[in-house]
Amino acid sequence: MKTLEGKVAVVTGGARGIGRAICEALSEAGAKVVVADLSLAEAEETARAIEGMAVSMDVTRFDDLASNMQNVADAMGGIDILVNNAGIFNMASLDKVTADDYRRQYDVNVGGTIFACQAAVPHIRKRGGGTIINFSSQAGRRGEPNITLYCSTKAAVISVTQSLALELADDNIRVNAIAPGVVDTPMWDVVDAQFAQYENKPLGQKKREVGEAVPLGRMGAPRDIADPVVFLASDAARYITAQTLNVDGGNWMS
Repeated sequence: MKTLEGKVAVVTGGARGIGRAICEALSEAGAKVVVADLSLAEAEETARAIEGMAVSMDVTRFDDLASNMQNVADAMGGIDILVNNAGIFNMASLDKVTADDYRRQYDVNVGGTIFACQAAVPHIRKRGGGTIINFSSQAGRRGEPNITLYCSTKAAVISVTQSLALELADDNIRVNAIAPGVVDTPMWDVVDAQFAQYENKPLGQKKREVGEAVPLGRMGAPRDIADPVVFLASDAARYITAQTLNVDGGNWMS
């Protein structure tokens, strides 16, 4: 169903993994999709597959985001939907946490979310309202050993989502978040390798364990995350704002 016909959606980190699945799902729902990513070449590949627009965007270059969004709005005729999917993960025990890693994870995961919203909201407001969907994680719902930075950034995204939803309600801009569980993407191979180091496990064991521990019996697939994004962006979710939706196969109950 073309539930998003005529809408313009910007997806940060949209070139691969969950981001690409989101772009595909939004396009199938009728939206005109802007694939925003650090890698312009990969963004262009995804954009070609969905007949969308590709842009190079570094969400940590906060001062550039306003001009980036202005260029998108000029090219597409406006912005209705912003999906803040760009994010990074790194493990470190307390004794190995560095200031550089702290700044990088907070700049991408939290700052990138806040300043992308700041840059997109004026254009969404001009359209009479719209929706913003941020990406948290099940790691933002609970602490985990050796992941202090990542967990805290994803908890911050939940708080940012709630605050912006209240601030932008009068503008008819709904702000929600999705908290994925474990999702089978190339990123999880990186995560698995880091767990192997910290938990002294063979490569692949942690990934297998977390999949088996999910109540629904498997890791998520990117499309499992993308379809709820379409729902939250659509009029079917018109009375939902300030919420963080767990999409994790039952890992976290709230």
